[in-house]
Formats: sequence, C-alpha cells, structure tokens
Amino acid sequence: MKFRLCAALAALLWLTGPVRADSGDERILAARDAASRGDTQRLSALASTTTDHALEPYLQYWILSARVARTSDAVPVDTINDFLQRNNNSWLAEKLRQEWLKRLAREGNWPQFEAEYLMLAQPDQDLQCNAIIGGGAAAIDAQRALEAQWLTLVDTPDSCAQVFRTLVSNGRFSTEDVWQRFRRQVEAKRHTGARQTLGWLPDEQAPSTAALTLALENPVRYLATAAAQSPAGRPGRELGMAAVTRLARNDARDALARWRNIDSAYRDEDRAYVAGQLGWMAAVAQLGEALPLYTQAKGVAMSDEQRAWYARAALRAGDWAAVRLAIEAMPQALREQPEWSYWFGRALSQSGRAQDARNLFSRYAGQPNFYGILSAEALGQNLRWPSTAAPASAQELARVRANASIRRAEALLRLDMRTESVREWNWAMRGADDRFLLASAEYARRIGLYDRAINAADRTRDQHDYALRYLAPYYDTFARQANERDLNLSWVYGLVRQESRFLPVARSGPGAQGLMQVMPATGRWIAKREGWRDYDSSWLTQIETNVQLGCAYLRHVMDTLGNQMVVASAAYNAGPGRARRWRDSRPMEGAIYAETIPIPETRDYVKKVMANSVLYETLLSGRSTSLIKRLGKVITSSGEIALSPDEP
Repeated sequence: MKFRLCAALAALLWLTGPVRADSGDERILAARDAASRGDTQRLSALASTTTDHALEPYLQYWILSARVARTSDAVPVDTINDFLQRNNNSWLAEKLRQEWLKRLAREGNWPQFEAEYLMLAQPDQDLQCNAIIGGGAAAIDAQRALEAQWLTLVDTPDSCAQVFRTLVSNGRFSTEDVWQRFRRQVEAKRHTGARQTLGWLPDEQAPSTAALTLALENPVRYLATAAAQSPAGRPGRELGMAAVTRLARNDARDALARWRNIDSAYRDEDRAYVAGQLGWMAAVAQLGEALPLYTQAKGVAMSDEQRAWYARAALRAGDWAAVRLAIEAMPQALREQPEWSYWFGRALSQSGRAQDARNLFSRYAGQPNFYGILSAEALGQNLRWPSTAAPASAQELARVRANASIRRAEALLRLDMRTESVREWNWAMRGADDRFLLASAEYARRIGLYDRAINAADRTRDQHDYALRYLAPYYDTFARQANERDLNLSWVYGLVRQESRFLPVARSGPGAQGLMQVMPATGRWIAKREGWRDYDSSWLTQIETNVQLGCAYLRHVMDTLGNQMVVASAAYNAGPGRARRWRDSRPMEGAIYAETIPIPETRDYVKKVMANSVLYETLLSGRSTSLIKRLGKVITSSGEIALSPDEP
C-alpha cells in the first residue's frame, strides 16, 4: 500500500508541476482509498489524529457521509452539526448538508429538514421538491418555480414527480397540460418520463400500457396498426403522433412518408403539430423539406429549440424573409439572445431597414464572443478591448492565498482529485468581486493552473484583463508546431483554449487526452501516418508530443476539407465525415455553417473556437482581424482530398 501511495504522489507531482507536495499527502491518499473501499475502521484510525493539512476536513466528511448514506446507522446529529458549524460556508459543508437533507426527507423528518434546508446555498432540484413535500417556509416559492417548469423539466427526480402527480390530482394541471408534457418528453426522447406522465391521467383517459410501449419502442410497427391509421379518441391520436415524432428522430423522411399515409385520419391541429415536429427534424437533418413543413405548422406552440431550428432552416435556405418571420415568432427572451438579435438584424438589413438593423447590432457589438464580434463588424467597427484593469496587488494576492477553498483546491489537484478541486475553486469564486477574481486568476497563472486562471478571469463583470482570459502558455511549443504545419497560431490557441484550457492532464469522458484532447485511436493513427515509430500512449499527456500529434491531425483535417478553418474546427470536434456532410451543395457563409451544425456541443464549440482565434490574433499580433473573413465561404470541393478508410 505504501509503495502504491508514494508512486501515486510521485506521478502527480510530475503532472502538476508547480503545485508542491505536502508532508501529509500520503495520509490523505490513504484515507481516500479507505473511504472508496468502505473501510470505515481504517478511515477512523487515520482520522483519529488531526493535522493542519488543508484537506483535514475531508477525513471527517468521508466518515460522516458514509454514516448518513447507511440507513441502518444512527446518525450522530451533534457531530454533523459540529462539522457544519466548523466548516461553515464551505463546499464540503454544503455537500454534507445536502446528503443529510436527503436522508431527513427519506425519513420524513420535516421539521429538521426545514431548519437545514434554509441553510443551503444551492439546493438541487430534488431538495427543492422535497421542500414542497415538507410544506415548510420555502414550499410556496419552490412550488411556483416547479410549476413554471412543467413543460421544460423533462427529467424529474422522484420527489418532483410526486409533487407533479399531486398537482394534477388537485386540478392545478389539466388533462390537456398532461398531454402537452407528454409531447415535450417524447420530443426530448425521455420515454420513461413520458410513460410516468401519462400515469397521472385517470385510467379511462389513458392509453393502454401495451399500445404506449409499442408506439415509443417500435414506431414503424405501431404506425402500421389500425390503432394508428384509425385512431380512437385523444389517446389514439396522441400515440400516433408520438410514434411519428419518435421515428422522425432517426429518419425524418421516412417519418414524413409514413405520416402522409395516415394523416387524413387526424384533426387539423394534429396535422399542424406533426408538421412542426417533422419540420424540426428535417431542419436538424438539413433537408429541403424543413421550411415548407414549418409553414404548415403555423400557430402551433413550439419549444425554444424547435423555433430556433425554424430560423436555422431559413438561414440555410438563404431565405431572409423566412428568417425574419421565424425570429419574429420567437418568444421575446429567445429573440433577444445574441445570435437571433444578430440574424434578425441581418434579415432587416436585407429588407432595406438599415437603421433598425444597426440598432440590433449595437446591442451586443464589441462583446468578446462570436456574435458580439460579428455585430461589431456589421457596424463597420474593429474589435476593441475594454481598458485593462490594474494588476493584482500583493495584498490582493495574499487574500487569495489565504482563502481556505483555494488552498483545498490546490491540494486536491495535487492528489489528482480534479472534480473536487474544481468544485472547491468554483465555490471560492461564488459571488466574488472583480478584484478577487482578477487576483485569483493571476495567482492561478503563477502556479501553472491555467484553466482556473481562465475560469476566474472569465467571470469579471466590470474590470477585465483579457491577457488572463486568453492566456497563451507553452508559446514556443505551439508556435513551432503551428509554423511547421502552416497552421494559423491564433486559431490553434483558440482551439486548445476550448479543448483543455491548457491543462496537460485534461481527460474527457470519451477518453481524449492532453492539451489538444487527442483520442488514443487518433493519436495512434496520426503517428503511423507521420511515420513515427514506437508509439506510446503516454505521448498524449506529454506537452510536446501531444501538441505535435494534435497539430499534425489538424493539418490533415485542413487538407481533407479544402483548407476551410470553420469546417476543420467542426471536424476536430465531431469528425471529418460529419463536418463534410454539414455543408451544402452551394457556397454558404461560414457563420451560417456554424449556426446550423446539428450537434449542439459542436455548434457551440465551433463558434467559440472561431471567436477565440480572432481574440488571440489581436492579443498575439496587436492587429485586428475580421471574423467574417476568417469564417469565409464554405464550399464543397476546393482542394479536398479523400477521407482515409481507416481514419478515426
């Protein structure tokens, strides 16, 4: 055991570099190991003596958390209260209080639940619904908030489902409301929740379990039944529409064809609803049928995402009148978001309303993001940085160093407890003023925690330091590799900022690793392609080799996709095959290509990478560059090479 812990410490010190070891780290690692194995005897022995280690509270937390989780154990209330008081206003106290509250709710101890609930800083959805069930002082406000989420909270904890069921039985929500919620859950592919929702209907108004299961699990088979082709009453019509909606998520054209065979048996409002669903999925699939289908859905209540795709379909079709109509039909809060404010301005400009367009562009012009930069360029303005805030003083840096949450965040990172480290850091940033945020960013930069530096600098409201927001570490390595591969350095930096925030040991859920988040299969493939021998997976977490592999792959992607930066950005995130399919048969604006990417994560990624690249260009070269020119026109075949059959 001792050898394993020492080896872990040595590896962590090599990975984290500037963060120094502590003499008590081995004991903390041993306690963490005991806690993960459920060895309470060993954990208690390690916790029997205390030190001044920053993570000392974690030992007591692990003990108490285990006891709270075991329903057979009596909970030492005085000990819990003592821990919460001694660690007041900390993330660890918040976490233990949440666990304690969930046990109190399970036990129905509502008086004590209410007392503890009012001490929470950030109650989760489950606890908010338990507060409603408990009927305490917070119940009224919590219930109002929950009622407002009737159509949007498609994933409901058991406690919230219990509250919703009660609200239905009490008449707060009608049968129509239940069917509308069912539709939204089917649209979101939350089929378990959709079944649960229909369970709140009276038996005589609900479809049979067998029919519901068939419609959601085998829509093609269901649509071939008499129940779908000649629906009986509201349940029959809803299941037929649900089956079409379910099928459209996989194949919009097949769903449209099957719907046209049976739609005459449905009401006008049913046909309009299904047209909206098919139009939405056709837009996501980038099919030409999308706009006509949306036109047939006029007057139908739609989700924000559905309305957004109406506008995207119009953008992709180059129909500016339809763009204007789609955005005008949005709820005001959605319409005023930066992307739709910009595109509405573009649509107004196309119709000759130049001053109205300028008014819209002025709302967000100059903000350091994709649509802020595009809005400024639409007004003929160059990117202008706000005045740089005064550097952090020695006293401000000392205030950061003395913060207990930040000390714990450092120690946790040193011990490879990254999730806990990020939570401690974010807790310290919660509600912080700009001076503390800037000092935290500078402190993190000095000790090499670049991702935390960017995190803190990004949060400032009035005083800003964009050199901290857009750090450029490992400059020599990135500049050398970008130059050798003929890649734009500011674009590479913009991509890496989005990929890893310059954390060499970053690892994604799917397994991408290092600064440039290279997947193991991609690293092996590109190394072979480059003729590198003796490939080792450890190259992915070494700064020099990770950047080499990432830049080599980025060069390959650029060559594969006609040297188009915006398409290559999409390819780096979602794969070259997808990025290629998302283009059109005719040239389109790069901004429209980015906005109409079907995968939300990739759409957001590409916009941020491209905006980052312009911001880095300004910081690294001192020159302004045009985002709209950098996005360019996306074309289909100029200078492309074929995809390799074994390319990951």
